[in-house]
Amino acid sequence: RARPGDGLAARAGAAARPPAPRARGGARAAAAGTMDEGASGEYRVLSPLPGLRELSSLKKFDEIKKANQAAAKKLVEDQLSSSSEDDDEDAEVKQGKILDKTFTIYTSQTDGDASELERTRQYMNEAFQSGAMTCLICIASVKRNQAIWSCCGCFCIFHLVCIQKWAKDSLFLVSSPLTDDDFGKKDYPWPCPKCRFEYKRSETPSRYYCYCGKVENPTVDPWLVPHSCGQICEREFKPSCGHKCLLLCHPGPCPPCPKMVTTTCHCKKAKPVPRRCSAKEWSCRLPCGRTLLCGQHTCENPCHAGDCQPCPRVSKQRCICGRQTAERLCASPQWQCDQVCRKRLPCGNHTCEQVCHAGPCGDCPRSGKRSCPCGKTKFTLPCTEDVPTCGDSCDKVLECGIHKCSQRCHRGPCEICRQEVEKQCRCGKHTKRMPCHKPYLCETKCTKIRDCQKHQCRRKCCSGNCPPCDQVCGRTLGCRNHKCPSGCHRGSCNPCPETVDVKCNCGKTVIKVPCGRERTIKPPKCKQLCSRPPTCHHSTQEKHYCHFGRCPPCRQPCQKTLTCGHLCPVSCHDEALVRQTGSHQSAGPWEQPSEPAFIQTALPCPPCEVPIPVYVSPLPCHSANPYSCKRYCGRLLDCQNHTCMKECHHVTKLNSSTDAKKAGPECSQCEEECTKPRPPGCPHRCVLPCHPGDCPSCLQMLKIKCHCKLSVLYVECLKLTCADLKEKEYLISCKNQCPKELPCGHRCKEICHSGSCPLNCSQKVKLRCLCKRLKKEVLCSKIQEGQVSLECDALCKEMKRKASEIKEAEAKAAIEEEKRRQQAELEAFENRLKGRRKNKRRKDDIEVEQSLWQKYKNLIMLPVFGVAVVMV
Repeated sequence: RARPGDGLAARAGAAARPPAPRARGGARAAAAGTMDEGASGEYRVLSPLPGLRELSSLKKFDEIKKANQAAAKKLVEDQLSSSSEDDDEDAEVKQGKILDKTFTIYTSQTDGDASELERTRQYMNEAFQSGAMTCLICIASVKRNQAIWSCCGCFCIFHLVCIQKWAKDSLFLVSSPLTDDDFGKKDYPWPCPKCRFEYKRSETPSRYYCYCGKVENPTVDPWLVPHSCGQICEREFKPSCGHKCLLLCHPGPCPPCPKMVTTTCHCKKAKPVPRRCSAKEWSCRLPCGRTLLCGQHTCENPCHAGDCQPCPRVSKQRCICGRQTAERLCASPQWQCDQVCRKRLPCGNHTCEQVCHAGPCGDCPRSGKRSCPCGKTKFTLPCTEDVPTCGDSCDKVLECGIHKCSQRCHRGPCEICRQEVEKQCRCGKHTKRMPCHKPYLCETKCTKIRDCQKHQCRRKCCSGNCPPCDQVCGRTLGCRNHKCPSGCHRGSCNPCPETVDVKCNCGKTVIKVPCGRERTIKPPKCKQLCSRPPTCHHSTQEKHYCHFGRCPPCRQPCQKTLTCGHLCPVSCHDEALVRQTGSHQSAGPWEQPSEPAFIQTALPCPPCEVPIPVYVSPLPCHSANPYSCKRYCGRLLDCQNHTCMKECHHVTKLNSSTDAKKAGPECSQCEEECTKPRPPGCPHRCVLPCHPGDCPSCLQMLKIKCHCKLSVLYVECLKLTCADLKEKEYLISCKNQCPKELPCGHRCKEICHSGSCPLNCSQKVKLRCLCKRLKKEVLCSKIQEGQVSLECDALCKEMKRKASEIKEAEAKAAIEEEKRRQQAELEAFENRLKGRRKNKRRKDDIEVEQSLWQKYKNLIMLPVFGVAVVMV
């Protein structure tokens, strides 16, 4: 087969061997190299330098070609292998450990119950999954090392730079229509791009904090949740209950409070029971029994929160005026009928026109002083007479708000203003003389740009306060799939509100991602088994998870029936990778292969290797020589562990006494690793190749943790595997004091050890009597066992008696002082009360003085009436 570099080598050789005549240049050719006589009688110069160049170029070409082929082979194997699944499994194990570490404190309060953590777990899984956390402003993935900001309403995560620009643009768009006088007087809010939760201008984020807000610029730690500080969250629960979150710093909402509190039911009838703080409101399911607002019945609903519902019973009730009776709900006893009152008013001429009402009807609305229609003159007339007009001008302000009514006092509304005035149109560009009541609008169209800064107003006779643009924005959103449905506006459009489902290959696992991210995000990991039919001759395929692309090669035994009747024992070879041999010759290492380096094809089953007994027939004497039976040699190799796998062959006997089953120089050499069992506990392999006899002792070092799990020790493997229990206890100990705490609260005094700590605490503690006067140092273990106690002596009892006497004396003195103070207050109150009674008597003794008119009205009125009678 021609190699790809043969053409290049031939051209290089041709260039290095130019023809030269025999007679001319022979000396120069001989001086430069050797001369070779060709078939045509001419000499050719064989220069050594071009030959070396030819060999070096071919060598480099072959090396580059082999490197490219190896890279292509590795790429194909990586795509068809399941190594990615192993990496994903390792990542899932690591993620599970981080989640367990985050939830440890919470689950310790709930006895391992993590049912309330599903929502928080979903946010944390999105934080781990590559590409799941997406900034809705720039539609890009949020990475571990990028500064972020989290909304406190919807817990959506954005890039810090993006949210700062969003807040700045929102505040500018809101405050741009304001005048210079109004600018800066009001603190306009800016909304979250997703949930529209409003934040003040002062709440615009300027620094990068972790989720709980404790640490600024948290460091990137692969063993923590991204953007987390690793400390306890300690945010207050919502709704507030007085407790704080126990999880490590985490994204998303805090879970319900796991603390246990003792609380009673809504109706307070049941005994208090311990319940979870997040579910402390509970119902005993007994009848409520509280009196309803009607005052007659009690609530029959089961124990419930809040106020009782209105009484559902029906009873006969009278209306407010008492004329009609109807069956109505007990919860609404007062109701009005549709009858007019019609009771006689005190004037005796008119009746009450009010609809069903309570209480007296009141005075006649036509009694007392009444004004004329214009309101300038008042008349005192009987209620049966109408008020006349006064004859003066009306002078009421007309609807125009400028002129007054020029008619005489009249009943009914005033006419429209008919005065002609010089009117200016709404836009202020034209004037015209016309009646005051008619509006004046010119035909000039406004040419101002609306608030969208794109379209003109085009409204006739616009006052200058142009309305918002009524056209649809229609710009393509960042998702590249939809257009902006909002009204025409300035600045960037809101993020696309739509979500897209990203499914696995089988469609059973679905995640929702923002619209536009479905092209870049990785499909979700599906835990369902692949349901595709097998592509080989087997009825079922090996179990593996749902995936995209082709299924991995089948590794089940072939089990096809061979011609000899046995079953093929090798792995399935219906889709074996075979290197493709093509006739295409590349021009150089830079040229990409146009055909794949490997193809999948079905290979035939290999020859049957099952050993069977063969009957050897007798041979004639002249041909009775050793021959090959085509079976395996089977002689024991020098390693004493394996046999020769060559086909039956001739073996030279070096010594006549040598065993016939021992391998000779013609047999194969063992190249296997040592597979002998290692000592119990030794994880290392034998350093020698396959060998006879025992393996050498293991001299490698083991990296293990001590009993207390705080220190890392390096111990020789041989010492650890050969040691007994007592020696292992000593080797694995770090020789430091045990850091564990005993039940009494003191630290264990033993050296680093395995198992549980001894309960006999040797720490000395101070034991006091009940009055705290006497004290004594004893061993903590004796106190725990109840062997030692310290009783009060006679002096302690005497001091207690004196202290109680002093307290009683102080209590009696306080009671006497309180009685004296109350007596003094009572005397002061009685003195003030006596003074008020004297002042009241003095006021009653003062006579009421009459006015001058009351004294002399009779003397003045009699002469006046007399003169009037004479004149009549």
